[in-house]
Amino acid sequence: MPVASGECVKVTTEDRVAVVTIDHRPVNALNRQTIRELDTVVEGLRGDTAVKVIILTGAGSLAFVAGADIKEVSQLTSPKEAQEVSAFGQAVFMKIQKLGKPVIAAINGVCLGGGLELAMACHLRISGDRVRFGQPEITLGIIPGWGGTQRLPRLIGKAKATEWILTGDVVMAQEALRLGLVNLVVPQDQVLKAAKDLARKIASKGAATIAESLWAIEEGLDGSLEQGMAKEAAAFGRVAATQDSREGVKAFLEKRQPKFQDR
Repeated sequence: MPVASGECVKVTTEDRVAVVTIDHRPVNALNRQTIRELDTVVEGLRGDTAVKVIILTGAGSLAFVAGADIKEVSQLTSPKEAQEVSAFGQAVFMKIQKLGKPVIAAINGVCLGGGLELAMACHLRISGDRVRFGQPEITLGIIPGWGGTQRLPRLIGKAKATEWILTGDVVMAQEALRLGLVNLVVPQDQVLKAAKDLARKIASKGAATIAESLWAIEEGLDGSLEQGMAKEAAAFGRVAATQDSREGVKAFLEKRQPKFQDR
């Protein structure tokens, strides 16, 4: 059953690729409703066998997600309430990271604060050439609360991440590419097309191999190299037992393109 769109999060599906659009204009700020809807959509896509790859983007051309809804932040009345808001956003973003299906952030506009935290929870990131990135929370007297202090150092290194977080500096797309924050920078009007091209390329592979590759990467990085190797071996064993594995090897030996059936 297709996943339904909400008021602030829209979903379309084509060629086994779902495009999830944050539509809370003018700058697609993340408020409680938007995050709840995103949680519902992600949970639905988890169980949708017709979808193999997900693209996450922002409505319009101004912003991917400009950050959290500052009006809601200003209404937080206690440390406990603020912590609960942080924990809920973290849980939704972690659900994206652990989804078992590749999620590509198609970053078509400003990507700051909570928007960058959301993009970093995705597995791959394609950026427009005029996009600005940053964690400017410190300029508001707060800190990143949806994973920024944890994911940014893992992606660009501790020293540079610390600099970004403590200064609130904003950088352009080419710098984000140089640091490894994004996978690809394309002209601003080509972001969604590039994301769809990448998504279709991935979707042409077997579902089990996609899921097990993601699992080995995500789970392996949580422990030592030796622990990661053991998890990789377990994933390799599970994949080797699939029909798609036998088809892939057979196709290689027969010098033809494989026809994966997700079995």
